[in-house]
Amino acid sequence: MCGIVGYIGNRDAYPILINGLKRLEYRGYDSAGVALINSAGQLNVYKEKGKVSNLEAYVSSHDTTGTIGIAHTRWATHGEPSSTNAHPHLSESGRLALVHNGIIENYANIKEYLTGKGYHFKSSTDTEVLVQLIEFVQQRFHLDLGMAVLYALRRVVGAYAIAVLDREHPEELICARKSSPLVVGVGEGHDEFFLASDALPIVGYTKHIVYLNDDEVAVIRRGEKMSVKNLSNSQVHVAANVHDVDIDLDKLEKGGYPHYMLKEIFEQPRCISDCMRGRLLPAEHRIVLSAINLHKERLLSASRFIIVACGTSWHAGLIGKQLIEQFCKIPVEVEYASEFRYRDPVILPTDIVIAISQSGETADTLAAFNLAKENGALCFGIVNAVGSSIARASDTGIYIHVGPEIGVASTKAFTGQVTVLTLFALALGYEKGVLPEEVYKENIDELARIPGKIEQILAQNDNIRDIARTLTYARNTLYMGRGMNYPVALEGALKLKEISYIHAEGYPAAEMKHGPIALIDENMPVVFVATHHQLYKKIISNIQEVIARNGRIIAVVTEGDQEVKEMASFVIEIPETIGTLAPLLSVIPLQLIAYHVAVVKGLNVDMPRNLAKSVTVE
Repeated sequence: MCGIVGYIGNRDAYPILINGLKRLEYRGYDSAGVALINSAGQLNVYKEKGKVSNLEAYVSSHDTTGTIGIAHTRWATHGEPSSTNAHPHLSESGRLALVHNGIIENYANIKEYLTGKGYHFKSSTDTEVLVQLIEFVQQRFHLDLGMAVLYALRRVVGAYAIAVLDREHPEELICARKSSPLVVGVGEGHDEFFLASDALPIVGYTKHIVYLNDDEVAVIRRGEKMSVKNLSNSQVHVAANVHDVDIDLDKLEKGGYPHYMLKEIFEQPRCISDCMRGRLLPAEHRIVLSAINLHKERLLSASRFIIVACGTSWHAGLIGKQLIEQFCKIPVEVEYASEFRYRDPVILPTDIVIAISQSGETADTLAAFNLAKENGALCFGIVNAVGSSIARASDTGIYIHVGPEIGVASTKAFTGQVTVLTLFALALGYEKGVLPEEVYKENIDELARIPGKIEQILAQNDNIRDIARTLTYARNTLYMGRGMNYPVALEGALKLKEISYIHAEGYPAAEMKHGPIALIDENMPVVFVATHHQLYKKIISNIQEVIARNGRIIAVVTEGDQEVKEMASFVIEIPETIGTLAPLLSVIPLQLIAYHVAVVKGLNVDMPRNLAKSVTVE
């Protein structure tokens, strides 16, 4: 959701900024812009609605010189997508340019005040209000830009990551963050600095990264060490801890696949192996998790687990609930992070709060996590992005280690989250002494075989593509599952609606009779996840109910199944596995179905409309 890139150094800034924006396209956006200060001290701002390629085409005939600049991809919050509302935004005098991720909640009051002072506004955005406020403070109190930003932000309520330029001081770049991610890349000898919403746009230039914390303002000057101050005390300098990051840029490319989403679906056998490497020890029938070893007593004595997450991560949490309750005999609640913090939840010091987020920057999940910490709960993070906000806020946790996920519709992150939750539930249940050893060993043996079984499913891609074509003209689709496969049905429906724009809903199959069955007719496709596991005979009855109403059935079944095959219009077979691990296999055909439907419809699979990869605002 929105992307920021910045550069100050000795190179031409524009190529670095544009390449950075392209790296950030996966986050979702509707417009793009760039601001550069050239050698003559001119501040040039270029903005275009649409893709970064539109901006490139527009800028090609303009001055793009300069060794300092900021750039942005916008995901609309205040004001429709347009070149006027795109970032960067200029101050009244045209002296300052600013890019911003987040939402300024009290922008209307500030705007009213500044209008009374003679300021004019061209856009509908909260961001333009912020840059005008900074200039007002700068001029009113005769401050340098860094202090003007600091004092202005003290008047702001909301979330932000910002970068600001002053054409009269082309040797410095100011940035700040609160509840929205921002990282600074440090070049050798502090001769150059790179700025971005996450590390991906800048790892090709430096491996040395500073993760700004909430309420920090950084003053970056060419050839000097970065200065960081806290909003609450502008006299105290904060240590800028430099971390080395190691991201394989080759993994960011499509590798011959037409879309990132398909590449990431096919990466899942390797990703799950990477996720389990060093943790699952099949030869020894052991699972080793440092998170459990370091906090064993707190975890073993927990009275309750609370899982907070959004979207696909929430579906993974529903599977985690069943695993933890089954293996550990500890009650688990799964909450939408967006609702959790606002309903005055009861959180006890004996609770363990698990936050699940691919990006580690999901604003709602991070806010719920912080609330849990305030109430004394142990905060356990399950994230993919190393060094992310949730990772740094965690008392402990587990990285899923599936590599960068670029496609907006999450695939490998979901199976990585489910894998980690499975490892955690098995290890804790065994440590607690409530999980029988034979069940523990059986799951370990089968987990080791899961990557190979996913490869068998992926080998059916052509057949699944042909089946998916039958959904292309559907306007509505139902997904049904029972037990462990119910969250898989939810995830399959989400994938279809995300990238094909077909309305789809997931239900526990038994709930069909309580309303959704009214929708079923010969034009309604119904996808059943009907593997040989929990409540198999029950789901057969649910299939028959659909057949009786002329519904079209697509079924995901266990290899060799004959009963469902005789009833369904189309069947996708997956290898046999034990019930607790079924979601790792049954979700794969649903990911492929959604992908192929979107491709046939000619849609942008990797960047579906209105969606953002990293949702950094509430």
